[in-house]
Amino acid sequence: MTRGRFITFEGGEGAGKSTQVQRLMARLDAAGIRAMATREPGGSPRAEEFRKVLLSGAAKELGPMAEALLFSAARSDHLEHTIRPALARGIWVVCDRFADSTRAYQGALGNLEPAVIRAMERIVVGSTYPDLTLILDLPPELGLARAEARRNARNEGTDRFEAEDVGFHRVLRKAFLDIAEAEPERCVVIDASAAPEIVEERVWEAVKTRLAPATTRIKGKDGVRGGH
Repeated sequence: MTRGRFITFEGGEGAGKSTQVQRLMARLDAAGIRAMATREPGGSPRAEEFRKVLLSGAAKELGPMAEALLFSAARSDHLEHTIRPALARGIWVVCDRFADSTRAYQGALGNLEPAVIRAMERIVVGSTYPDLTLILDLPPELGLARAEARRNARNEGTDRFEAEDVGFHRVLRKAFLDIAEAEPERCVVIDASAAPEIVEERVWEAVKTRLAPATTRIKGKDGVRGGH
């Protein structure tokens, strides 16, 4: 049985990751590809418990190292019970955030040494790296405004990371762009400031281009950046 493909979405708050995960799932279904959607932190029963602690801000006072360890513990359970079994069955996995978020949030923003982050990834992620990472990029001011509108519509409060100031989110944006620049064979940056329908098309074009067989690759369109 052919292994499933592993796709992750990354980006700042309000970039539309959850929306694009669902739109990509619909595209894959229409193409006859078996796929499942998941998220981090979370994605498995134990990892969802970690999610509650992490997004509530309860772990913030413990510092970035403790947060990174908690994220890694949640990721380990998520990989063992959700991601790896699905990939082994030939199912594509589409994940809202993964290890790049730890690199950006606890690494770049928490000032954890890159060697520490890499060590955690070697232990937890091992060889289960994404085949494709789609980084939804937009100015943090726009992303925060979108996140606020979403919270107001749902009558929700801010989570641990949405509550940070705009300077935090500017550094976060740069961290994701730096990751994309360092790993162009895996990452594609998508301009997420456009309407959801346009972003969806750019995402689908990136998926077809990067994950289709080499003989059927389709030339990329405007709005998609990243090496091949």
